[in-house]
Amino acid sequence: MRIVSLSVSTQSNRLLNLLRLQSLKHFSPSRHLSLQSNLHQYHEPSITQAVELLQTPENNWDLDQLRSILYSDSENSSPKRFFHIARRLDSSAKALKFFDYVRENSKCPEDLPLLSSVFQAVLELASREPSWEKKVFQLYISSQEQNVPLTINAATLLLGCLGRAGMKEELLIVFKALDPDCKNTHVCNRLVTVLFHLGDVDEALHVLDEMLEPNSISSPNDTTVDVVFSKILRRDRPGRRLKDEEIVGLVSKFSEQGVFPDTFKLTQLITNFCRDGKINRAWDVLENVIKSGGYVAVASCNALLTGLGRSNDFKKMNQLMAIMNDKDIKPDVITYAILINRLCKSWRVDEAMEVFEKMSGEVGKYTVEPDVVIYNSLIDGLCKVGRQEEGLKLMEQMRSQNFCAPNTVTYNCLIDGFNKVGEIERSLQLFDQMKKDAVPPSVITLNTLVDGMCRHGRINSAFQLFNEMQKDGVKGNAVTYTTLITAYCGVNNINKAMELFDQMLSSGCSTDAIVYYSLINGLSLAGRMDDASMVVSKLKEAGFGMDVVSYNVLISGFCKKNKLEKAHEMLKEMEEVNIKPDTVTYNTLISHFSKTGSLGIAHKLLKKMLKEGLLPTVVTYGTLIHGYCLNDNIEEAMNIFRSMTSALEVPPNTVIYNILIDSLYKRNEVEKLLSLMNDMQIKGVKPNTTTYNALFKCLRENNLLNKAFEFMDQMVEQACNPDYITMEVLTEWLSAVGQVDKLRKFLQGYEVSVQEKEKYSE
Repeated sequence: MRIVSLSVSTQSNRLLNLLRLQSLKHFSPSRHLSLQSNLHQYHEPSITQAVELLQTPENNWDLDQLRSILYSDSENSSPKRFFHIARRLDSSAKALKFFDYVRENSKCPEDLPLLSSVFQAVLELASREPSWEKKVFQLYISSQEQNVPLTINAATLLLGCLGRAGMKEELLIVFKALDPDCKNTHVCNRLVTVLFHLGDVDEALHVLDEMLEPNSISSPNDTTVDVVFSKILRRDRPGRRLKDEEIVGLVSKFSEQGVFPDTFKLTQLITNFCRDGKINRAWDVLENVIKSGGYVAVASCNALLTGLGRSNDFKKMNQLMAIMNDKDIKPDVITYAILINRLCKSWRVDEAMEVFEKMSGEVGKYTVEPDVVIYNSLIDGLCKVGRQEEGLKLMEQMRSQNFCAPNTVTYNCLIDGFNKVGEIERSLQLFDQMKKDAVPPSVITLNTLVDGMCRHGRINSAFQLFNEMQKDGVKGNAVTYTTLITAYCGVNNINKAMELFDQMLSSGCSTDAIVYYSLINGLSLAGRMDDASMVVSKLKEAGFGMDVVSYNVLISGFCKKNKLEKAHEMLKEMEEVNIKPDTVTYNTLISHFSKTGSLGIAHKLLKKMLKEGLLPTVVTYGTLIHGYCLNDNIEEAMNIFRSMTSALEVPPNTVIYNILIDSLYKRNEVEKLLSLMNDMQIKGVKPNTTTYNALFKCLRENNLLNKAFEFMDQMVEQACNPDYITMEVLTEWLSAVGQVDKLRKFLQGYEVSVQEKEKYSE
């Protein structure tokens, strides 16, 4: 009887029949044949003769000769020999005919190994031919119907083929039909690999659970671990992501079986957990491996140390270092670099120096030579806490060691350190030394120097340095231009800022939005709104969007220029790009309409502001109060003042009191003015020189000399220094009434109303 190709219509019925073949032993450990030996061990001439004969058409076969080649010597009738004959045929169809011949001339069950080996060759050939997907499974069905057992290699091949074809149902049928004794580690590893490939994570985990059971014949080995974690760590694999507890559980279960992820995979697992902020999970993984006696390299510990450092968990970092010492896991230079870097970034420089002394001296158990990264971390840390001189000493120590010369980062850290404490000359000296030592400056060097010089008012020198370094090949970036443009805008040199902006665009420098924002702000403050609008257009052309701060600056600029249509255009644009106006936006508009007398519009804006859920600030109310005062409506201004201090609970500041006091002075309402002064004292709001100036003017108009003396004493007590207006008012008044001595005492910081009190008490 020949094995024939099955039609697709009969396949589904046979799938069910396969599960009922309980009496069949599809393959067992005793029948697993190793067929991977070299051909020369199996009488190469006779194999070649057999292959040449079998390559001819079937009806031309010389059966006597074939029988003589195959069966003349019983020692040569080995499964391996038959396997190599079938394997060298040029198609699975010819191999299948050879299989039929062997089956018809074989004795069962003695010759089953021969059939199994030939059938393995048939499968191998079929798996490399077109339309192999259905063919290999049809061959499997036929073999099982004829009770031909599979070799271990054939079974593994079949599982791989079915998995590659995405035939998960057939794959599971093949596996489930195996005797429990035959589901060994090799087969299970292949199945798990295929299931992960197909995205059936739950079924793969189920197989793993069976492998991990006590006394399992398919207990996991290193290959299992390699397969599982290779798949888990692949972010692009199909199927659901494993939960954190599932991954940690697998590491634990594998560890109990004495198998562990290799160093690369263990390190990657820990790194992934740490990157996702799951430090405790990373700790559990490493702890499971260490406690179970698995090999742990320093790289895995370094990965966990990095994660612990990012979360500033120094307690656990120390605990891990203690575990490493206990388990004889030697720290390397990376270990110390991680510790020192994190300590320095947390401003714990003294502790970092202790670690440095331990690694570079004989204090610790291991001596590790520091590298340039460690020196740079320490120098940067020292500079950040104002210990630049110690940083310089460390750089000199680097110079004395041939293996660790200062580099660009070293100089950048020191230059930045001296900049931050205002020692620009020392920074420039370091820059000169850097050039002498042939250490190439970077754009960070340029930016650090330019920023330091601009912060301390040396903008032109910064620009000159920028030009010099450009000539030397160190091109500025967006940070450089932003710093210079902001600095020039700050001193109202808008033309220079625009010149730099044009230079930046023409140089092809990769820009960011900040440089545009800086220039828009500078131009708006300078009232150059047309130029500001041009920069906005350039910003949009570059692919950036405006932020609420820039819109506020533009709206303020347009309001100052009384270009309300442009301000309204900005508001409309904010709505279109889904940027909500904030308190500053409304305050700017309310202030403008209040100053121009459009108080009705200002109140509408206040209502809209409240409707948007924005709380008015003291600035909001201050602008409204100022507007009513400018329109000589002090009553409404006082109403707003009272409402903000009571129902709205917005405490007024000195500016608001000054606005009201100045208005009351102009209306000569001295009683209300003095009441406000008393209210300031009750609420703890300190008057300033402007407050007292308005007060003294009002008191002079009403000839309230003694009150003036009291408030002069109050000024002295509060250390509020008079200005030229104060002196002008008091000098003219007190001279006219013969109280120049009082003025002299006031200027000397003495009380002036004491004698008056004594006089009246007598």
